[in-house]
Amino acid sequence: MHAYRPAVFAALLGLTRAASVIGDFWMQSDFCARVKGASDDHPVTYQDPVTERETVHGTADGRSACLHHCLTYTVTQALVAGAGARALGIRVHPAAATAALAISFGTHYAADRRVPGKGLLEKIAIKTGKGDFYRLASHGMSGAFHLDAAWHHGWETAAALIATTKATTR
Repeated sequence: MHAYRPAVFAALLGLTRAASVIGDFWMQSDFCARVKGASDDHPVTYQDPVTERETVHGTADGRSACLHHCLTYTVTQALVAGAGARALGIRVHPAAATAALAISFGTHYAADRRVPGKGLLEKIAIKTGKGDFYRLASHGMSGAFHLDAAWHHGWETAAALIATTKATTR
């Protein structure tokens, strides 16, 4: 391991974390946030905030909304991490960056497609004894939200490690 690799990793992890929050909370549309977990068994009624028109959405729309969110999320990560790495003088290998972004995209979709009773995070939470925490939605707290964030943080760390493969300084 090169002496600079831990610093490169820390820098890319910080950039990825910042980009994740921007992508998840600022770039995600209200529609995607509300509809991405819709299924035919658990449809979601969405009311447009401008027109106040209500529409009902099932599996196809849920998958599409989740896909759209994950694309904007991943593009945000690519832009923020790419610009930040360039500003810091870090040259990331294109294959490593692509692999890291693919991991981020895939794991984000898997976590955010929260179909009630069928979502990956809910299943993991139940199998690990965290089902009650996952369903917690009181005292200003959502267990699903926190478990989702922890999932993303873990995978972002793995992605940042991959992104530093063959990274060099300029």
